[in-house]
Amino acid sequence: MADVSAKLVKELREKTGAGMMDCKKALKETSGEMDKAAEWLRQKGIANAEKKSGRTAAEGSIGSYIHTGARVGVLVEVNCETDFVARGELFQGLLRDVAMQVAACPNVEYVTTDEIPVEIVDKEKSIEMGRDDLAGKPDQMKTRIVEGRIGKRLKELALMEQPFIRDGSITVAELVKQVAGQIGENVKVRRFTRYTLGEGIELDKQDFASEVASMSSV
Repeated sequence: MADVSAKLVKELREKTGAGMMDCKKALKETSGEMDKAAEWLRQKGIANAEKKSGRTAAEGSIGSYIHTGARVGVLVEVNCETDFVARGELFQGLLRDVAMQVAACPNVEYVTTDEIPVEIVDKEKSIEMGRDDLAGKPDQMKTRIVEGRIGKRLKELALMEQPFIRDGSITVAELVKQVAGQIGENVKVRRFTRYTLGEGIELDKQDFASEVASMSSV
């Protein structure tokens, strides 16, 4: 993939309305050729999806997924603009894919990084600032290193930042944009819940040696 300038990315964004990261990826995929990059965005449905991203998505569906063995289950809500689209094959396929993605990512706790509470971010920063490998480094360098680590950590917690399990070359966010572009409506993953069998249950610890001894004394 070719390196692209910020100027080219800005021009493509103004031309298509797509996000900065999507424009950068499109230009890299097309060796920096503006027209081909714009076409790439249209083919993926990304430019169309960005234009509709501000519209209200109040319809949709709640989907579920039970993993083999029935030890992990997921409920997920994905929204769109109309009930007609929600019942369609494309939307239902996305719903299943997102539910499976949640099941496959046990460390994911939020839909996007924007949802992560400030106290969680501050806690992570505090942990990173205290790492032994940063001792003695200049404050400016230390801050830059910590910001990079925090950014990576927050992405690990966000569903939309995960590589799509069926195609690791795109993220879940890019998958949603592609489907939204094909559907022609705004599509949003709103929330999810993951259930793990036995999670939170405290098991009684039995003292089998004492139990055997008491039985033998009877």
